Amino acid sequence: MFTGIIETLGTITNITKEQDNIHLTVKSNFTNELKIDQSVAHNGVCLTVVNIKKDEYTVTAIKETLNKTNIGSLSKTDSVNLERGMKLGDRLDGHLVQGHVDQTATCINIKNENGSTFYTFNYDASNKNITIEKGSITVNGVSLTVVNSKKNEFSVAIIPYTAENTTFKFLKLNDCVNLEFDVIGKYVSRLTNP
Repeated sequence: MFTGIIETLGTITNITKEQDNIHLTVKSNFTNELKIDQSVAHNGVCLTVVNIKKDEYTVTAIKETLNKTNIGSLSKTDSVNLERGMKLGDRLDGHLVQGHVDQTATCINIKNENGSTFYTFNYDASNKNITIEKGSITVNGVSLTVVNSKKNEFSVAIIPYTAENTTFKFLKLNDCVNLEFDVIGKYVSRLTNP
């Protein structure tokens, strides 16, 4: 489990393909604290550490992950939002995040407004995922509050601190992002729309 509070940015230093899988090597300032088999969220995608060497570690993404997330579109030198799994007894500063991306979305609008930035995303509503006004959403692993919720579209407001310390500072129009919808909302949606 995660909280959606990004610890640091990592840099992709190598990508190798093995059959349908890809291995991502990431340089991070917390690599020396990691262990093999530990879970780390990369842009909200929970991946398992399979190798550690100096200040870099490697994770593997399988075909299912590549089909449902933006992980397959990453390139060498790209930055990724990183979060290690939460510890029992710590504060839950974001919301409960599983690290299981539901689908991707496209950034369709970016608007600066009096010290914050509004980002609007469009997603395929046929998957029956929903947002609600003032509900939680995870965008590329960042725990955020939904504003302007619509059937296949929503916005989030980013404060300068979040923009500077996550990959939001690199986000452009038409970029693809990972979405993890609120787990409670997913259960309610499935119960009301079987």
